[in-house]
Amino acid sequence: MIESRRTFLRTLGAAAAVATLPGAAAGMDPIRRRGGPQMQLSLAAYSFRKYLTDYRREGAGAAPGEMTLEDFIDLCAEYGLPGTEPTSYYVPEPLPNGYLQRLRRRAFLAGLTVSGTAIGNTFTHPPGPDRDREIAYTKLWIDRAVDMGAPTIRIFAGNVQKGTTEAQARQWCLDAIRECCDYAGSKGVILALENHGGIVSTAEQLVSIVREIDSEWFGVTWDSGNFRSGDPYAELAMAAPYAVTAQVKTRVSSPEGSKPADLPRVVKILQDANYRGWLALEYSAEEEPKIAVPKYLEELRRLTAPPPHVSSAAGRRTR
Repeated sequence: MIESRRTFLRTLGAAAAVATLPGAAAGMDPIRRRGGPQMQLSLAAYSFRKYLTDYRREGAGAAPGEMTLEDFIDLCAEYGLPGTEPTSYYVPEPLPNGYLQRLRRRAFLAGLTVSGTAIGNTFTHPPGPDRDREIAYTKLWIDRAVDMGAPTIRIFAGNVQKGTTEAQARQWCLDAIRECCDYAGSKGVILALENHGGIVSTAEQLVSIVREIDSEWFGVTWDSGNFRSGDPYAELAMAAPYAVTAQVKTRVSSPEGSKPADLPRVVKILQDANYRGWLALEYSAEEEPKIAVPKYLEELRRLTAPPPHVSSAAGRRTR
């Protein structure tokens, strides 16, 4: 009970810190979850990008990689994970008939849950064909997420486009998110905005946008490695109460450059926000992923393991 009260107070404190942000409107509130923090591990296919075929630019003409998404799903099972995140970049284009349903079946038979997927959209274009294309692309992937069995889609905001202002980019992004959230809600998919630079480079920018979206089908993809301020951990704490999904990197950024992440501190920030949900490792460092990924997964298992608990009633029964 005492620890639950402490968790509540920490979450309340983080919420108070963002309530007075500029632009904070009657939109999304910090997520209140029952029970204590609980995380399930997943792995983003992006972690093995050097081995996977990237169809974003070349489509069917992309150079074939050594690994398919089917192979990646099998690898997640070999790692003993409960979840797998098939990033959209590695889905073949044009999409073969029934491909996503087969991925879903493969994951199920391997005892895996598709924890989510991720796309590379840009929502900061002014009204016109570019903006329409990005919205259509996002809606297409909402449909694909349903076929794949993915409950969430990681989305981006985007950079300020040439000849426009940040205020304009922000408004266009808000409008696009609202339109796509309406569609996502009709399909039962949650859109999750990542702190991925551009107009959401800081926690204040990210949360101010989140606070203006009044949709239960929206939240944050909390990425531990993308804030670049002098205190990225403080920014992570500000964003954590809005996380609907989370991904962890093994390094953090700062004005002085990249350095190893304090993973216990990263996980504790989520625990303090009473986060319950998927935590996907998105490995992007230089060490060979086939060597590094299993090591970091083992560390994350240790950090996210629930504390041992035996109820008094259970104890009496065993004596």
